[in-house]
Amino acid sequence: MGAADTAEREQAPAEAGADPAAERLRRWRLVLGGGEADGTGACLGGTDTAMDGALAALYGSGGGGQQRGRERSAGLGGSAPSVARWLGDIRTYFPSSVVQVMQRDAIDRLGLSTLLLEPEMLEAVEPDVHLVGTLLSLNKALPETTRETARAVVRKVVQDLERRLATRTRATLTGALDRSARINRPRHRDIDWNRTIAANLKNYLPEYRTVVPERLIGYGRAAQSVKKEVVLCIDQSGSMAASVVYASVFGAVLASMRSIATRLVVFDTNVVDLTDDLDDPVDVLFGTQLGGGTDINRALAYCQSRITRPSETVVVLISDLYEGGIRDEMLKRVAAMKAAGVQFVTLLALSDEGAPAYDREHASALAALGAPAFACTPDLFPEVMAAAIEKRPVPVPDAGA
Repeated sequence: MGAADTAEREQAPAEAGADPAAERLRRWRLVLGGGEADGTGACLGGTDTAMDGALAALYGSGGGGQQRGRERSAGLGGSAPSVARWLGDIRTYFPSSVVQVMQRDAIDRLGLSTLLLEPEMLEAVEPDVHLVGTLLSLNKALPETTRETARAVVRKVVQDLERRLATRTRATLTGALDRSARINRPRHRDIDWNRTIAANLKNYLPEYRTVVPERLIGYGRAAQSVKKEVVLCIDQSGSMAASVVYASVFGAVLASMRSIATRLVVFDTNVVDLTDDLDDPVDVLFGTQLGGGTDINRALAYCQSRITRPSETVVVLISDLYEGGIRDEMLKRVAAMKAAGVQFVTLLALSDEGAPAYDREHASALAALGAPAFACTPDLFPEVMAAAIEKRPVPVPDAGA
């Protein structure tokens, strides 16, 4: 009942002046699905009847769910037209956040993935990160008639994410890059006063209540040359779909910054370097192949072989750490990179969904090497990268490993 209950709790409120008790009965009637056993005695009419039908199609017996007493009938059937009509109905009766939940439930509960291969279906759905993940998992099966529609759906989600994330990411990392390039003979406007004072506390003159700044520490001037190298190493197993979407968008944002050389690598049991596609995150996403096994060691070996300036490199491994390769070699590679000066960050997920299932033994082993593994939201990612660039402790959330 969970998703249907969510839909009812989040739908638009009843008209002003409605009896609260009657409204509660109405909502329970919609959740329970009617029949003698629902116990509400409430009758539906008008829009409520249509809403009940939309819920019944997904959560009733025809949609794989059971109701107490009389089972809801209905169901979405197996045809694209009936599903397309249902998608239009739920967008009419429920807010966007609920529509996305119901779409995901329909795909999971009713096995509708194959229907997403049809253009009319794709044009009817509400695009979100999870839908993009589903489309990417179907990538190789998309017919030519559907491929362009699928790319349009993915591009809409990517553009929305870029608008949300790009400006703050660039601003945060530009500041971190400037601070990481401090100079000791700065112009007045480039002086980092906090660090200058800290470095000259031994020169404090109590009679004048002042510090004599014999040594000035400043921010480096922004330059066109590459200051840092970032390697995003992304697990493309099926459970990491949302992380792949967000990481691809961030990869494109980082690649647009002249002072950062960005490499994007995706892996399962094979390793694919998608760096050449970073000017278009949609191309990156369609270059992935969600699903399959996982060989983290092999992916890290490839990334390690591409590092030319270890002390100026940040490697971000995004994986749930379920390793199908050689565990000990994986850990040795991480240790070797860190010993060479690489800043190594492990993200169990890069999404808004919290910490996923992950290999706790591997997470603990990485933490012992000084590379704690934790789940990261897209909003926190710029701060994590800024900390890594400045070689200071990364802001690990409380819920992290």
